[in-house]
Amino acid sequence: MRQSLFATLFILFAASLSAQEYSNHAEQTNRLNALTKAYPGLTTLISLTKTNGGKDIWLLTIGSGKTESKPAIAVVGGTEGNHLLGTELAIGFAENLLKGSNSDSIKNLLAKTTYYVFPNMSPDAMEQYFAKLKYERTGNATETDDDRDGKLNEDGFDDLDGNGKITQMRAESPIGDYKIHPDDPRVLIKADPSKGEKGKYILLIEGIDNDKDGLLNEDGEGGIAFNKNLTYKHNTFAAGAGDYPASEKETRALLNFLYDAFNVYAIISFGSNNNLSNPVTFNPAAAKERILAGYLEPDAKANSMVSELYNKITGTKDAPKISPAGGDILSWGYFHYARYSFSTPGWWVPKAKPDTAKKEKAFTVEDPTANYLRWAQQQGITNTFTEWKTVSNPDYPNQKVEVGGLDPFVMINPPYKMVADIVKKHTEFLVKLANQQPEIDVLNLKTEKLSNGFTRISLDLINKGGLSTHSKLGERSYFLKKLKVAVKTVDKQEVVGGRKITLLSSLDASASQSFNWLIKGTGKLAIEIGCPTAGVKNIEVTL
Repeated sequence: MRQSLFATLFILFAASLSAQEYSNHAEQTNRLNALTKAYPGLTTLISLTKTNGGKDIWLLTIGSGKTESKPAIAVVGGTEGNHLLGTELAIGFAENLLKGSNSDSIKNLLAKTTYYVFPNMSPDAMEQYFAKLKYERTGNATETDDDRDGKLNEDGFDDLDGNGKITQMRAESPIGDYKIHPDDPRVLIKADPSKGEKGKYILLIEGIDNDKDGLLNEDGEGGIAFNKNLTYKHNTFAAGAGDYPASEKETRALLNFLYDAFNVYAIISFGSNNNLSNPVTFNPAAAKERILAGYLEPDAKANSMVSELYNKITGTKDAPKISPAGGDILSWGYFHYARYSFSTPGWWVPKAKPDTAKKEKAFTVEDPTANYLRWAQQQGITNTFTEWKTVSNPDYPNQKVEVGGLDPFVMINPPYKMVADIVKKHTEFLVKLANQQPEIDVLNLKTEKLSNGFTRISLDLINKGGLSTHSKLGERSYFLKKLKVAVKTVDKQEVVGGRKITLLSSLDASASQSFNWLIKGTGKLAIEIGCPTAGVKNIEVTL
């Protein structure tokens, strides 16, 4: 009895510990398996591939019935290995959605919508958060020669102060271009020569020049980053991008699945890029380039509509403006996959207002690190800054070298106690987004019996959704399946007037189109209308 009680208490204690921290890959796998066990009729979990680090790239499909035949949203987490929140948003969304699956609203949602959840596209890199030496990593376990010297991983990070974290390193130098922040001595900012300012420090990442090539930490473990390895504007040969697009197993696994998933109409990815808080701006010149470099105007308007929905639900403010650097999933999703593509970090450090009660004053120089430190102090967040400490560094034998600064991960991942509320808001957004999905319907169906065995059939095809059946860019793609209106005759039935098969490039949101046919014959006639991204309706008419 005592052993049983002890075991129960231990399990509860372990659960409480795990609930206070981000999940590693093994824990993520357990959470996903728990969902498939609890909701077998609504979920399917498969491993698309294993990374070079031996970790599964999971795909969780959520929906009822034939999930492949319903309009779908792809939800992609872990696009960047240092962004742990992205994976929590993806898995947390699945958990929250399925918890509510007994309600009529979620039942109806999953009856008409499929979610493809890719929880973690960077499991190799994300494990660095849980490693003995903690540093921000985005590359996988593929060995690379980033400095092109014929050697692999020979100059990585070095923990000079022995605290198990890689932070910053500053060295006093007459040619330094950094100075102490005037309002917070813990922070360094760039000196402005145009104002007569002089720098005192060189600012680097903690480490030494292991291979003595004059470069610091330029070729360590890190491999290829998923969010640099996709196909649109791939930065070939750039560090972390790979020697060619989709060179990595995890990248190819995602692309191979999605290119076969014709029912996906939108991709939501969680990472540093952000066109949800800050929608794209239509650029006529970029939209006319031979190799398209900007959103087409209707797609930019759709982005603004979805952005408005996102901001209303999440209540986000002061979002950082980040431009995709190429090889990223946000750009690939729109420019090469030709779907609606949205991305958000989900959280960023709020702008900290000075606490006048504590006689704080506005910063004379705005700086992200200084802002974070003030915000963290106001929130009671501790242990996220390493005080500067003098260390020995053989690369700077006659200079004072110190290690310290913000701890890794804290600027882009909130304290875990905040995650549940962030996940809740993003779950609501992903549900409300599905309410905007393209949805075809048929109105005003009429049959008129004529002489000599003829029947006239007429109907109006409408899109009840808030999004077009295809993005405007998708209308140009020969790869996407078009909206088809097909009259299926049997026996001696014959389409005398009107087209037997009509293909439409798209049907805009709240738009309609009328169809008329003259049919010769008797019996039952079937009309099939739809496309993978908007669903299919089958109508039976008596001639």
